[in-house]
Amino acid sequence: MRTATIERQTKETSISVSLDLDGTGLYDVSTGIGFLDHMLEQLSRHSLMDLTVKATGDLHIDFHHTTEDTGIAIGEAFSEALGDRKGITRYGSALIPMDETLSRIALDVSNRPYLIWHVNFTKPKLGDMDTELFKEWFQAFAQASGITLHVENLYGENNHHIVESCYKGLARALRQAIEIDPRKADEVPSTKGML
Repeated sequence: MRTATIERQTKETSISVSLDLDGTGLYDVSTGIGFLDHMLEQLSRHSLMDLTVKATGDLHIDFHHTTEDTGIAIGEAFSEALGDRKGITRYGSALIPMDETLSRIALDVSNRPYLIWHVNFTKPKLGDMDTELFKEWFQAFAQASGITLHVENLYGENNHHIVESCYKGLARALRQAIEIDPRKADEVPSTKGML
């Protein structure tokens, strides 16, 4: 069973995450930030990972700490659920259209965290959420999960479509990368023998 539960407590946030990599895309998400909830639901649904997230944070200040710490907690749960990463396909990519928008995501579940972020927004906010916080979430997730992650919006006009295509692309690329390769299910996909 590739599952994990993480509890993250700081003076700024309190977050609980449960994750099942081999689920069916069931989710129960509540962060206090409506748009972030919507994106995490997309992540679960399109990756087929079951995801439960309960977060409370200092939203009276702004959404930064809750957004970043949610990315960290989900990333930690993802890494723990993968264990030694034996048998995984390791690489994943997705090209996701959403109306006028097209985004490309490529990743390596390498245990070497890195983020390349080529996404620009034309508005400072989506609803009440600062658009600059989406990079913070992806950075936190990549770092905590140990993945090399390239996120690129090729074109688009609608900021909602742009960010949603990025989350859906992450989901589809993760789904591909964590699949067990039946030809090498007992081996780590690296000449080093470990990831």
